Amino acid sequence: MRTPILNGLGHALRWLRDRRGRKQYQVAESAGITKGMLSAYETGRQRPSLETLEKILSTLGCDLNDLHNAIQIINGKPEGMRRRGEGVGSEDDEAATPPVGGSLGERLDVQRILGRRESLPPDEERALTEMLDGFHRFLRYLHETLARALRTDSPSPHEPGGE
Repeated sequence: MRTPILNGLGHALRWLRDRRGRKQYQVAESAGITKGMLSAYETGRQRPSLETLEKILSTLGCDLNDLHNAIQIINGKPEGMRRRGEGVGSEDDEAATPPVGGSLGERLDVQRILGRRESLPPDEERALTEMLDGFHRFLRYLHETLARALRTDSPSPHEPGGE
């Protein structure tokens, strides 16, 4: 039985891996699984156990919030994405969580993008990370919208008007 919350899990895992610029063999090796198993997860032929999913996400520097948002993007529902701490509890909970997209690897990406070696002040780092994350979400939304429009506008070679 397919669980609606997990629709797109495999594609979301691949999307997260691609976004971080990692190859299948790199992620598989770090997570302690075979490249073939990771491929089976990414194509949806197999579902990882929760333990294996945790290892894959950890290897990618992601958490369940990142996975949820990736699934929303893959399913064409970017409006369903959640910010860290959203709906979880008090403002104190949100303040204690890392920035949006806030794994350590992504914080270092902000510093790399800015060409900085030293750390940014936490508030500035959080603001820049949120801005970059929002920009990436906007680009993904535009890309998906354009791809969908092109798929519906282009006749297939077998239809009238096709090649």
